[in-house]
Amino acid sequence: MVLDELARRLKVSFTEEKRWHGLVAKFHGGWLLKPQTFMNDSGRSVQALSHFYKITPAETLVIYDDVDLSLGRTRLRLAGSAGGHNGMKSIISSLGTDAFPRLKLGIATQSGRPGGDRLVGHVLGKFSEEEKPTLQIIIQRTADAVISSLHSGLDAAMNLFNRNESL
Repeated sequence: MVLDELARRLKVSFTEEKRWHGLVAKFHGGWLLKPQTFMNDSGRSVQALSHFYKITPAETLVIYDDVDLSLGRTRLRLAGSAGGHNGMKSIISSLGTDAFPRLKLGIATQSGRPGGDRLVGHVLGKFSEEEKPTLQIIIQRTADAVISSLHSGLDAAMNLFNRNESL
């Protein structure tokens, strides 16, 4: 949803690129990539595009959901572990490092991280009607953070958007 908003703002559209196992949109200054692999194999898509265009891990901003953050919260980081996220494990493995920036979007319920069997259903499920207004705000603010990082750099974006935990 964030990438769709970014594509709208940057006036680009996604096309399928089988060699990169994903949907790709080129904009002035970079690429938007939506891997079309299974989530736990998304590193294959990131690696294919990065290798072809010689994009370093430090130049790669990964945007992903985080069930350990409440809905409406985000965190922009320069590096870090996978934190149990299988998609991030795949990207770290494929890039050979965890030293790449990432923007985590909280999807946990108000009661916190769902436990046990409910976790998969929550992560793969749809947002409730009462969550949708918060979701729309976070999509806009996350796109703002990405645009800010493109124009002013990651450090400036971190100072601006991490200052308030809830976007």
